[in-house]
Amino acid sequence: MATSSYAMQSILANPKIHLSTTHLGVPAIYIRRNVSLRVRSMAQEEKAGEPASPVTPPPSAEPKPRPQPLPITTPSPKMSTKFSDVLAFSGPAPERINGRLAMIGFVAAMAVEVAKGQGVFEQISNGGIPWFLGTSVVLTLASLIPLFQGVSVESKSKGFMSSDAELWNGRFAMLGLIALAFTEFVKGGTLV
Repeated sequence: MATSSYAMQSILANPKIHLSTTHLGVPAIYIRRNVSLRVRSMAQEEKAGEPASPVTPPPSAEPKPRPQPLPITTPSPKMSTKFSDVLAFSGPAPERINGRLAMIGFVAAMAVEVAKGQGVFEQISNGGIPWFLGTSVVLTLASLIPLFQGVSVESKSKGFMSSDAELWNGRFAMLGLIALAFTEFVKGGTLV
């Protein structure tokens, strides 16, 4: 049972593996589906009746200490503070600011509708535009100042209140505000 040395060798023994070069001269391995993997031990078999002799490594072959692996750290990406990068279509600001405004707008529209019985369009026509513009300016500035200072939203999000949760809540609030306005338009009156 005890063998002197063990060496494992993996052999891909299947005629479905094809080694060739591409038209650019680059070596390529083509593996077709259902390729089996056969593992064969290259250990020396002991003959029956002979005792196993202990194997001693040669004196010059001392085991070398393994180098310790370096800890895996992913560097945080540098956040650009350029105006064009922050407000780019895929930048950090546009969807986040629109989502924050939609969250406040949806809650405010529903609260006024329940309290006063006014629909969204009636709220806008009865002096809602100055409130909308004021809230938009304040929230936009409050959202842009940290981004221009290089503070990412992901660095401030922890646990339940994560940046992804804020994005999804903002998306749902945008859809909710549109659905509320559309329902009131089709219905011809308030939702509640």
